[in-house]
Amino acid sequence: MPSARRIAVALPLAMPSLNPTMQAMAWMAASGIVFAILNAFLRVISMQMDPLQVQFLRYAAGLLVMTPFIFRVGLRAYSPNGLIGQLWRGVIHTAGMVLWYMALPHLTLADTTAIGFTGPIFVMAGAVLAFGEKMVWERWVSAGIGFLGVLIVVGPKLTATGGFYDLVMLGSAPLFAASALITKALTRRDRPEVIVVWQCITISLFSLPTALLHWSWPSPGQWLFFLATGVLGSAGHYCVTRALGAADATATQSVKFLDLIWMTLLGLLIFGDQPTLSTLVGGVVIVGATTWLARREGRARRLASTSARLAAAAPPTPP
Repeated sequence: MPSARRIAVALPLAMPSLNPTMQAMAWMAASGIVFAILNAFLRVISMQMDPLQVQFLRYAAGLLVMTPFIFRVGLRAYSPNGLIGQLWRGVIHTAGMVLWYMALPHLTLADTTAIGFTGPIFVMAGAVLAFGEKMVWERWVSAGIGFLGVLIVVGPKLTATGGFYDLVMLGSAPLFAASALITKALTRRDRPEVIVVWQCITISLFSLPTALLHWSWPSPGQWLFFLATGVLGSAGHYCVTRALGAADATATQSVKFLDLIWMTLLGLLIFGDQPTLSTLVGGVVIVGATTWLARREGRARRLASTSARLAAAAPPTPP
């Protein structure tokens, strides 16, 4: 997993003074950039092949590009500490993908985007309920403002004409959130590399039946595309896993709204999609909310460190 490993080395070296929460936010932001590039590749290939087959081949390619590294250190190094959690994550994530692709042809891009960005809210709520994470009000405010920024971007294009398929698409959001929360739990016992490998294995297995329904053999050029998606997907999920393992899940979710910024920039650079005024305004709101949270988290950490130093330096109380 060369790309993921380069990111793993570069981020801590570039930001040695960051506290765990800020590191988690940085990892999540990095994952958004990688996934934006990945989605640009998938957008091209999905115009040529059935989307469900594309998803299967993307995860299968991820496993393929990591196979040499697995055999180099030995299979035992990639054995999980318990298989049940890995299997449940694969089942839930695959179920979310099936619902997402069922609804996709029946919804506008704006409706799809707006519903998709409810995911961070589900993750934050689930982290509080499942892990007992503190409800830090700044994180919830930042996430709420970030979602408002998404609505500003897609609001002018919302149609709400999907009917039943709006609910199908919405049903995929808590499933993807549950997959993220299972990943958070798995980071307590498995290394990020192990989690990413088993994600590729389980999702490839569970998504194969739907891929076979409309199977067509890729061309040599398409195989190269899939190898690239395998590298990018593995690197992106590695970053997400590092983010979820570094701090509370609630601390990272407002950063997810930056994904809309990365997608807009790549759409402009690669496909020539011109951003509208609402996109620019919503982007400013999203960046502002994320920056505000980052400053608040950094300030809170500095205050905690200062208080700890003062307490350690205080003279002992006389008897």
